[in-house]
Amino acid sequence: MIEAYDIRKSYGSLLVLKGINFRAKAAEVLSIVGASGAGKSSLLQVLGSLSRPDSGKVLIDGTDLFALGSNALADF
Repeated sequence: MIEAYDIRKSYGSLLVLKGINFRAKAAEVLSIVGASGAGKSSLLQVLGSLSRPDSGKVLIDGTDLFALGSNALADF
């Protein structure tokens, strides 16, 4: 299961993710749609741990991705 709680991400003064929340269970299909510049790629970068959110949590099967150290995250 992937869970996101109050994900916020900004680039300079531009806030692109404004409190994103969702839960996707195993085998569940989730679609992320929006206009160009809406933050879809930024959200996927946060979910894939390629970019840290300014605030909020991303849990995968109950494990907080950003509480893991670099080595533990690489092994995860």
